[in-house]
Amino acid sequence: MTRIDDTFARLKSEGRKAFVAYVMAGDPDFETSKEIVRGLPGAGVDIIELGQPFTDPMADGATIQLAGQRALAQGMTLDRTLDIARDLRKTDTTTPIVLMGYYNPIHSRGVAKFLEQANEAGIDGLIVVDLPPEEDAELCIPAQQAGLNFIRLATPTTDDARLPKVLQNTTGFVYYVSITGITGAAEAQADAVAPEVARIKSKTDLPIIVGFGVKTPETAKNIAGIADGTVVGSAIVSQIAEGKPVPEILAFVKALADGAHSA
Repeated sequence: MTRIDDTFARLKSEGRKAFVAYVMAGDPDFETSKEIVRGLPGAGVDIIELGQPFTDPMADGATIQLAGQRALAQGMTLDRTLDIARDLRKTDTTTPIVLMGYYNPIHSRGVAKFLEQANEAGIDGLIVVDLPPEEDAELCIPAQQAGLNFIRLATPTTDDARLPKVLQNTTGFVYYVSITGITGAAEAQADAVAPEVARIKSKTDLPIIVGFGVKTPETAKNIAGIADGTVVGSAIVSQIAEGKPVPEILAFVKALADGAHSA
């Protein structure tokens, strides 16, 4: 059992849905990023997705691309991203942290060394969007052997023929991408997402968390209501991009979390 598994078991026993928040490590700068991450659990976040800045983020929309550029311009590295996780672990040993990003920085570090460092820093799971199931031996299997969950994305174009392959080595939860396209695009619609969530649930016992296009507390409630929870990224990152003070950012996160938890 990982922290992620424990979190979903607890939420299920409480009859609550999960709220997952994404922030880019190092945005707008290293110290502010640490302050934001430290404040997320108190704002109602059940699982933290910590973005690893990358120079070629092919799945990300403009909002998160720009966040990555800001972070890289501030000197963010993989080591400093792991330092943000270590900082949270000084005061919080229960909130799961999922590192989300691309394979190149991990490959450059070396899989074995990266997994050792990620474990030591308190990372609980990985979402690596550019590694398909056909390459599970590259990172997915070693990560699971090291005790980390490997979370896979399913999308509206993941048909019944492809879905078993996507699910075969997925652990922790399934991240369902509610819209076709990039992050921060159209608004998610619960009535369109519900049949897809039901289809995936018929094939797996894993929790289904829906993301992309969730921007308001109302949408967070509606989407969490037809899944096991929801994730918000671009809307939070937009608050950071606007230069809002950390307390205002965390208040916005709490409103989203309250929406999801009221489902």
